Amino acid sequence: MRPRDGDVPARGYPAPVTVHEEIDFDGEDRYGEELADETYRNCLFRRVDFTEASTRRVVFEDCTFLDVRFNASAHTDSAFLRCTFKGVNLFDAVFDGCKLTGSKFVRGELRPIRVNGGDWSFVALPGADLRECSFTGVRMREIDFTGTRLEKAVVTGCDLSGAMLHSSDLTGADLRDSDLTALDPLTVKLKNATISGAQAVVIAEALGLRVR
Repeated sequence: MRPRDGDVPARGYPAPVTVHEEIDFDGEDRYGEELADETYRNCLFRRVDFTEASTRRVVFEDCTFLDVRFNASAHTDSAFLRCTFKGVNLFDAVFDGCKLTGSKFVRGELRPIRVNGGDWSFVALPGADLRECSFTGVRMREIDFTGTRLEKAVVTGCDLSGAMLHSSDLTGADLRDSDLTALDPLTVKLKNATISGAQAVVIAEALGLRVR
């Protein structure tokens, strides 16, 4: 379908120069490509190589990424809204101020990604391997971390209110300044995790203890 100029983008993002809709991108080599001010809607990316590529103010809405390589890619102020990632490789990818609300990840290599700011609310990452990954100042309301491996991960200053953390492994993780009100200490692994004094009170109260 032909790109259309002047379409209304996702709220909070500028009008894109180019809009792509319902296009299948199969096996394309986009190594090191720089994308900016574009929108992709209902597109399928299959076996596309985005290694060392960068996006800035790019919006992906309801797109599917199948066996796509994002190795060492960098994304700034971009949005992946309600997208599906299956078998993707995000080795050493960086997300700065990006929005991934409602997206889900199935299989794939996701570590070690670095996420700075942005909104990852309602993202589904059940059973994902996020060991030693970094999430700093990220809004992660109602994120699904069920059974997720977060050993030695950095999850600092994050809004985890309503997060699903059952059976997640937070061994050795740095959780300082994150909202842990949704955490049930009886259903997660917390050995050697780093928390603040205020967070210790929250966890103690979750265990039914009285803090005075």
